[in-house]
Amino acid sequence: MSQFSLLARRRFAPFFWTQALGAFNDNAFRNAMIMLVAFQMALPDAQVSLYTNLAPALFILPYFLFSATAGQLAEKFEKTRIIRYVKLFEIAAMSIAAFGFFTHHVSLLLVVLFLMGVHSTVFGPIKYSILPQALERGELVGGNALVETGTQLAMLIGMIVGNSLMLIAGYGTLAASLTTIGIACMGYLASRAIPPAPATAPGLRFNWNPLSETWRVLRITHEDRAVFNAVLGISWFWFFGTVMIAQLPTYTRHVLGGDGSVNTLVLTLFSLGTGIGSLMCERLSRRRVEIGLVPMGAFGLTVFAVDLYFARPAVTAGVALNWTAFLAVPGAWRAMLDLTMIGAFAGFYVVPLFAFVQSRAPRERLSRIIAGNNIVNALLICIASAFGIGLTALGLEAPTIFLITGILNVAVAVYIFTLVPEFLMRFVTWVLVNTLYRVRVDGLKNVPDEGAALVVCNHVSFMDPLILMASVRRPMRFVMHHRIYDIPVLRFVFRTAKAIPIAGRQEDPALLERAFELVDEALANGELVCIFPEGGITRDGSIQNFRPGVDRILARRPVPVVPLALRGMWGSIFSRRDSALRRARLPRRFWSRIELVGGAPLAAGDANAAALEARVSELRGDKA
Repeated sequence: MSQFSLLARRRFAPFFWTQALGAFNDNAFRNAMIMLVAFQMALPDAQVSLYTNLAPALFILPYFLFSATAGQLAEKFEKTRIIRYVKLFEIAAMSIAAFGFFTHHVSLLLVVLFLMGVHSTVFGPIKYSILPQALERGELVGGNALVETGTQLAMLIGMIVGNSLMLIAGYGTLAASLTTIGIACMGYLASRAIPPAPATAPGLRFNWNPLSETWRVLRITHEDRAVFNAVLGISWFWFFGTVMIAQLPTYTRHVLGGDGSVNTLVLTLFSLGTGIGSLMCERLSRRRVEIGLVPMGAFGLTVFAVDLYFARPAVTAGVALNWTAFLAVPGAWRAMLDLTMIGAFAGFYVVPLFAFVQSRAPRERLSRIIAGNNIVNALLICIASAFGIGLTALGLEAPTIFLITGILNVAVAVYIFTLVPEFLMRFVTWVLVNTLYRVRVDGLKNVPDEGAALVVCNHVSFMDPLILMASVRRPMRFVMHHRIYDIPVLRFVFRTAKAIPIAGRQEDPALLERAFELVDEALANGELVCIFPEGGITRDGSIQNFRPGVDRILARRPVPVVPLALRGMWGSIFSRRDSALRRARLPRRFWSRIELVGGAPLAAGDANAAALEARVSELRGDKA
């Protein structure tokens, strides 16, 4: 099922349009206000500069003040009701804005800007914490991709519409007022169709002190190191984006030699790129939370940000070209491609991070963790603004700032991936499996999303654990022969995935006993453990007898057993077909079409080596 089918489902579509309309209104109002202040009120330059620099600060301030409170609200109360109150608040704010537009009351408009910041602050924790309640686990990536795409496009259209409305001679303020109020009303009507989303922590004791609650929310966000570093990654995305977008107007004028239409083109390509990258995440990840895309996104951001420094269209100084004339300039397409690809890799980067936080964080704390994420985001946005202003004050041009930001992105990515090797491990796994194979999966919903379970599978090649790791949504602890565990490069992947090395009784009895202890400990902790009961890679393509180790595991820890079978692996790369010397060699089949199929779980009492061997053989069929 395509991610776009979610737009036809009530559990997602009304929420999608509610948040998209809100993002549109935020940007339409802000840009209409800037157009009014900067171009229609004949204010001194110093006063215009004060207002335009004050505006972002006023919008971001509520994130510091009220994010922690908003997180509590989203946990303690039914979310849909809060969304409707937020949309009524938006209607009231836009009504006040209409009065400010007509009276040219700038101070009142700045108050409304602060109120819209409050609106976004309260809606933020709900925006991402409601998705795991409305969507299945396999829909999280697609849902996040649609939300990210919808938000980017709504923001872009809102900016364009806000600017355009104020340019209507004689009717600009009326058009802006009616549009923003109308969109707020449409958002409220859409919110009426959102299905109920029950409170995840109704017994939460509410803390009205924003300072102490902010500190508590940040502590909660920090408790799971992987989640916290995903939050840092998301916040870095906002830092990177803020620096890049802030330079675009001066970059458009002085480097691209373009007018306002070229600036609109630049923003459009950036937003479309982000939308395309976000939507591609579901296909690239096969509908699982694939954090292996994050390092690829970080790499792409750096490559194209650095290339943007070298992409210098051959424009004539002092000439402001419109967008059609600009596209005819030599070198223009290279700059446009860089901007589009920066957006696309931003999608690869941020969508899996949001899905990772949603899938990993406890449901009863997710809203507060999203609130903590928003606080850190706001801090990084402020630092990014100061960073951009500081580099500009030093006399650096926009392309140089792009170059510095791209290089800095490498350092931050290395830092995050060093702290959480799981990100890099997933990337290595994703690249290897998708380079060497074309994998079709079926029946993997039989693997439980939580709780202890044992997974058994036939063993055809050295790559089997990586294929399972890349295909099964839930992390698994693999039991594997210590020589495979120690293969260079793959050892990093297996160690990071907490694989369990094992040896034969005659080879290393101590390691064997240690492996069984670790398996039992993992199952006792509610983890998923995968074993290859044949005890080695097949040498003739047939399934070998399952050894009694599986019986020993189940006798000590009776848990459900999920049978899996690899099909089409025999003769693929790293299998042992045609190897006279009994070692893997380059095969005749590269980028093989293979399948991974799953069967219904067996209760521990019904599972033994013989029964599981028969079930896996049945699942594999004659596709060796």
